[in-house]
Amino acid sequence: MTDIEKVHKLASILDSKKGRNIIALDLKGATIIADYFVICSAGSPAQMHALYEYACDEMAKADCPPTRTEGMKNPDWALIDFDGVMLHIFSTQMRDFYGLDNLWAEAEKIEIDTTDEV
Repeated sequence: MTDIEKVHKLASILDSKKGRNIIALDLKGATIIADYFVICSAGSPAQMHALYEYACDEMAKADCPPTRTEGMKNPDWALIDFDGVMLHIFSTQMRDFYGLDNLWAEAEKIEIDTTDEV
């Protein structure tokens, strides 16, 4: 699966579990961390956990398991690295606090289509 395919798959996965304010950013050439960020908000710690688990499970089924994960001990933020695509799941408050949307404001936003089947 290509990185851009991962981006669209993740957006669909998050949307199917009611992830909020899902965006995808193209960071190629801007950082060595990843080529793409997918960012979304969760309405509660339980939803964050559900989004995290479902994203990991569904991507593994698509032969793209996470290479690293971080933050699930914290109910406000989780990071999942899908080798080239990093998924950030935030509580609404932490998303506003860290402001990744603003920090990477110059990055190209990717038009995402969440109508794909998960």
